[in-house]
Amino acid sequence: MFRHEVQARKPGSGCAVSGGEVAGILVAVFWAILVSFLAVALARLAQTLKATTKLVADVTDQAVPLLADASSAVRSAQTQIDRVDAIASDVQEVTSNASALSTTVASTFGGPLVKVAAFGYGVRRAIGGRREDVPAKQARRTVIVGRTVTSARRRKRKKD
Repeated sequence: MFRHEVQARKPGSGCAVSGGEVAGILVAVFWAILVSFLAVALARLAQTLKATTKLVADVTDQAVPLLADASSAVRSAQTQIDRVDAIASDVQEVTSNASALSTTVASTFGGPLVKVAAFGYGVRRAIGGRREDVPAKQARRTVIVGRTVTSARRRKRKKD
């Protein structure tokens, strides 16, 4: 059925390979090595992509509840800020009312009270000055740093 033709080689010719055949073999070996390296790189890239996909899925699963909690905390903080703002405006109103009240009291009673206090002070001073049994207060001595005391004052101190 099939015919095989066998060519007879010339005796003494040996195994003769042409330069084109050698170049073809080298190119085929180079391509085989290149395809092997590319296959390894693609396999590693696929593993990296699978790990990245798993990581993103895990982060998403954990981030959604955290974002819901953060949103709730922000709403709660906004409510508290609104309350504090209302309290601050009430305090400001109370402060202005207290200021107005103190101004009114000061203008109403301030003048007469100052006059009564001055009169009382004058009376006490007048009565205190007439008493002879009360010893006179000694003058205070003041120390001034960096000043020297004159010799006349030093002698006076030694006598005391």
